[in-house]
Amino acid sequence: MNPIDTKNIESIENSVNLIKKFIDYEHSKQKLSEVSKLSVSSNLWDDTENATKIMKEKDRLESMLSPVDSLSSQLSDLVEMYKLAESDNDLELISEISSQLQLLSEQAYSIQIESILSDKHDILNCFLEINAGAGGTEAQDWAEMLARMYNRWAETRNYSVEITDRNIGEEAGVKSIVLHIKGNKAFGWLKKESGIHRLVRISPFDSNARRHTSFASVLVTPELDNSIHIDINEADLRIDVYRASGAGGQHVNKTESAVRITHIPTGIVTASQIDRSQHRNREIAMQMLKAKLYAKKLQEQQDATNASINKTDISWGNQIRSYVLQPYQMVKDLRTGVEMTDARAVLDGNINKFLETAIAMAT
Repeated sequence: MNPIDTKNIESIENSVNLIKKFIDYEHSKQKLSEVSKLSVSSNLWDDTENATKIMKEKDRLESMLSPVDSLSSQLSDLVEMYKLAESDNDLELISEISSQLQLLSEQAYSIQIESILSDKHDILNCFLEINAGAGGTEAQDWAEMLARMYNRWAETRNYSVEITDRNIGEEAGVKSIVLHIKGNKAFGWLKKESGIHRLVRISPFDSNARRHTSFASVLVTPELDNSIHIDINEADLRIDVYRASGAGGQHVNKTESAVRITHIPTGIVTASQIDRSQHRNREIAMQMLKAKLYAKKLQEQQDATNASINKTDISWGNQIRSYVLQPYQMVKDLRTGVEMTDARAVLDGNINKFLETAIAMAT
């Protein structure tokens, strides 16, 4: 009888220990106990604002501790099952346990990566902006392909996605598009995606079937909550209203509901046309502006102002990832060295390997 592969057990144990370290397990557990007592207090809702904070903190701590407790429990159960199967010489059960340990090991690694996302901004929703580089229709089609990739990825995590702004290309694709991605740690998972993405393929828009190289930039910024305040002088803003483009029927053609805000000192521009209400579009555009100004502030603090994606050429030499569809298939992250040969799967949203490795290497 072949013994069970202990490497998976060791891998899960290592992940559990690392997760506990990242989330400060004992302290978090003690804090949850304290918050849980407060949450059942008879006068809790006398102060609605404070009660809401307490309940949100309770949910946060539970969602952080529950996965690691579940991993430990599942591992313990599988090890006990293996001992029984070994004593009974039950080869079929041992094979099944081995498969379950492999799956649990993969799950543990994913949870380990997520536990790294402990920065105060990581838990926030985010705006993901894609801009087509030079190259006309080819680059604009590539920008839309990237938007689809991130949308598909978000669906696998049950995140919601709204298109807050879209500047449609003349023939196909988009010149620019902004996705508002909502879900737990959306910004944390996607923050390393900012950069230039390069595509190599035989162009469907070239009658001579020649190979083309296209570029698009991605910028990910957090949707700031009320705990982060950004001062904006109204005198520094130029606000334009215009008719929304794309789908929308007669409403699009008759009303100027879309809003574009330009922050004159920095030249940062944000826009929203998602809602029929001009007021709501202005709110969304302001949220995006605050997110971009905050990201700029963080970059300046890190002495990296010139690395801003908004000021980087969307061209050769600045890319973070290459997607090759012809003459062979290969997606390679130039920062981490991670490669995947199933490029179509990547473009269908299978990007977890790239995200996880980039996050792990940043710690």
